[in-house]
Amino acid sequence: MDPRLEKRLYSTVRETCERYELLAPGDRILVAMSGGKDSYTLLHLLTRLVPRLPFKVELVAVHLDQVQPGYDGSGLRGYLEATGWPFEILREDTYSVVTEHLTSAQTYCSLCSRLRRGILYTAAERLGCNKLALGHHCDDGLETFLLNLFYSGKLQAMPASYTTDDGRFEVIRPLIECGEADIAAYA
Repeated sequence: MDPRLEKRLYSTVRETCERYELLAPGDRILVAMSGGKDSYTLLHLLTRLVPRLPFKVELVAVHLDQVQPGYDGSGLRGYLEATGWPFEILREDTYSVVTEHLTSAQTYCSLCSRLRRGILYTAAERLGCNKLALGHHCDDGLETFLLNLFYSGKLQAMPASYTTDDGRFEVIRPLIECGEADIAAYA
C-alpha cells in the first residue's frame, strides 16, 4: 500500500465531505459494503476520517449477501471483524427474485439495484442510521452521465449526496471525486 496514494485519497475524501457537507454531528452512517474495492476503500478511509472529526459520527458497515451461486463472503467477514468497527451481514435471496422476473437475455442490474437499495434502507432504519454511504467514485459518475445522456436524453450525473424520495435518509458518496484507477491501485 502506497502511503502517498492513501494520503491523497484520504485528503480527497476529507475535502469532498467538507465541500458537500456529507458528515454532520450525530450522524449514524450505514456504509454499504458490496465486497468490491470501492467499498473496501470507502470504509477504510471513513474509519480514518471519523475519529479525527471535531464531532461524533458513528459508522456501521453492512454487507448484503444476495445468495448468488458460488458466492463466498468469508473474506469480507474476516476483514470486517478485523476492523473492529460495528458491522452486519444480511442475507436476502434477491438473486432468485431477479432470475424469476427477468429472462437471461435481460439486464439484471436495474431490478437487482432497486431490491438491494430497499433492503439497505430497511437495515438503515432498523439500525438507527440517518445516512447511507455508497462507494461510487468519479468514473461511476461519468458513466451514469453518459448513460443518462444517451438513453434518457438527460444531462444528469450522480450527486455527492441526495435525500431519498421519502425523506428518511441522505445517501452520500464520499468517493465521488476519487478516480477508479487510484482506488484500484490502493485496494
